[in-house]
Amino acid sequence: MNNDYRNYISKSIRSFYSRRLVSPLLFLLLLAAISFFFPIVNMMFPTAVTEGDSFAKLYDVRSQYIRLDLHQLYFTGYKKSILGFDIGYFYYTMYGDDCVVVLLRPKTCQQGLPEIEELNVIGQIIHNATSEQKLLSHLADDLSWTSEGIHNIMSSYMLSEPAGNGIRINLLRLFIELAVLYSVVCILLDLLYIIRPDFSPAIRKLAPYGNPKKILAVAEEELLTLPQLATEDMFITEHFFIETSGYGVAVVPIQKIIWIYKYSTLHKFLWHHFSISYTLYITGEKRQYIKCPKNTKTNIDGIMDYLAEANHNILVGFSEENRKAVEEIQGDFVLIRKLMAFLSKRI
Repeated sequence: MNNDYRNYISKSIRSFYSRRLVSPLLFLLLLAAISFFFPIVNMMFPTAVTEGDSFAKLYDVRSQYIRLDLHQLYFTGYKKSILGFDIGYFYYTMYGDDCVVVLLRPKTCQQGLPEIEELNVIGQIIHNATSEQKLLSHLADDLSWTSEGIHNIMSSYMLSEPAGNGIRINLLRLFIELAVLYSVVCILLDLLYIIRPDFSPAIRKLAPYGNPKKILAVAEEELLTLPQLATEDMFITEHFFIETSGYGVAVVPIQKIIWIYKYSTLHKFLWHHFSISYTLYITGEKRQYIKCPKNTKTNIDGIMDYLAEANHNILVGFSEENRKAVEEIQGDFVLIRKLMAFLSKRI
């Protein structure tokens, strides 16, 4: 009995999912670090404000993305376009004691309504925006005012709805939401598999052959007491083939294997050939597939010879004949054939 193999499969599963925890955790930590320099949280959850909060104050406390109610907005007659597409219409309104410029999406203002009595809007506060400076210059010319005079009247902070609630910013929000959700789900699942290895996909895949938890217990016991062939990351016991590599963990009953073959990969950079690695492919009953990559030819040949000897029904080697035989065994085209036969009768 080799105590090094005690609960070896479960330990390998825990080790595999412990490594997988690193990526989603790093992503969340990186996102948290970026949040110190950019208002990501505020972008995801715009601040609800009232007229008592000036744009200057909100901008200073990094609450550039806001949701608020505006009243009595008047169209300036100017709009903002990029590459011939209208992305916004400029309005002005009183917000508290300030006269501010508001850039609204075409859909929000119905392509430039002369006046909007009331509006709830999500937007981004922008300070000294270039588009606002150009707008004020045009308005000064229209009103025969000086540029200095109109700048004294208008706030240097404007509100842009396209920047705070446009297609690009909403796509960015959606991407961050999905990425965070995906990371959290991955972390929770990885933790579950670390705590309960028998819940991991590698073990749940054994369900077609019986109770996965009991099969795992038997495989653990055989690996501890009766290992019959072992390489660096592949093992054969009396009844099981077991893989515990950095690419994952797999367990399959030898009597349920129907096809094995190897595939070689040449590793090279530019014109220099570095090495050849071999991948073992195993097909089990009930459409179970196992891939054991980056092994040596000697190890894979030894595994294949032993499996073929342990189960004489296993098809060995890749060939068109074996591929078709596996399709027949697994009934891959049974449903299609039944459908074709049914359609033929109907016709």
